[in-house]
Amino acid sequence: MEAWFSREWQRNGAWQFVLRPISWVFQLLAMIRRVAYRAGLLKSTNAGVPVIIVGNITVGGTGKTPIVLALVEALTTSGKSCGIVTRGYRSHANRSNRIATHVAPGEQAATEGGDEAALLAHRCVAPVYAGADRVSAAQMLLRNHEEVDAIISDDGLQHYALQRAIEICVIDAGRALGNGALLPAGPLREPASRLATVDAIVINRNHGVGPRRADELQFPAAIPVFDMTLGNEMFINLRTQQCLDRIAALAAFQGLSIHALAGTGNPQRFFSHLSSLGMNLASTLAFPDHHDFQADDLSATGAAIVLMTEKDAVKCGSIADERMWFMRVDAVLPKAFTDFVLKKLSDTKE
Repeated sequence: MEAWFSREWQRNGAWQFVLRPISWVFQLLAMIRRVAYRAGLLKSTNAGVPVIIVGNITVGGTGKTPIVLALVEALTTSGKSCGIVTRGYRSHANRSNRIATHVAPGEQAATEGGDEAALLAHRCVAPVYAGADRVSAAQMLLRNHEEVDAIISDDGLQHYALQRAIEICVIDAGRALGNGALLPAGPLREPASRLATVDAIVINRNHGVGPRRADELQFPAAIPVFDMTLGNEMFINLRTQQCLDRIAALAAFQGLSIHALAGTGNPQRFFSHLSSLGMNLASTLAFPDHHDFQADDLSATGAAIVLMTEKDAVKCGSIADERMWFMRVDAVLPKAFTDFVLKKLSDTKE
């Protein structure tokens, strides 16, 4: 169903026109909510340190998490101490109505904070706090880590209860804004006009198959637009922790049947990325975003090699066998992007 909606939201069909009136109501409610925050009718909290939001205005994965990791590295190199807040989808904190939880690297990280939080905690030294209430998550982070002088929020562009210094909107190059309609007739959480109010737009060029629809968009002239790709691919075995670069992995997997699986917001982007690297995929299988993997999900195929995303791998360590590998990637961004963020942070403090 998720894949069907993602595909259908790229065009205008008869069923979308039936849903348009609901989309207009959704748009009106979104506008009223945003105006209420701006007018002070709804409470918006200043965390006490600058907050950088890395989010989107569409449903589905756009590649926010690699950008968060890249920002943590850039800000840490510049001498800043960062913390991360994230919603923690399907985490224990959300299921038990806990306000927030600290996500530490380890086997229980995905259960405690969700898969994206677990990935962040594993990949960087910055403290990670997960919770549906990002204000509470930010406050808990700062209470426990007084050295933090900047917070990066993975997603949360529409979470106006937390004030922000910088808004970065990520757009998938292939899907762009879909048919331009708001939910449920289209993929938009907010109207396209929202792009005129963010501080920067990042186009994720690892879009998979099909045309780069983002190139057809007319972005506001005053908003800087940066391109991002995913690179520095490494393939890591879940059981042995053997690590291979792309060339070594192609040699090691040559002649073997390869099965790829993904439980992300855009599985096809992962499959297309593997194919672009030269991986000859015998089969692929897409799961819903944030899928809770079971042993049967991994053993159902008889392939010699099973490839998955790093986000999925953080949930599969205890159920994986030696056929299971994940691909780790980094966001490749222009220096102008990190320079822009650092300059914006500097101006915020002045």
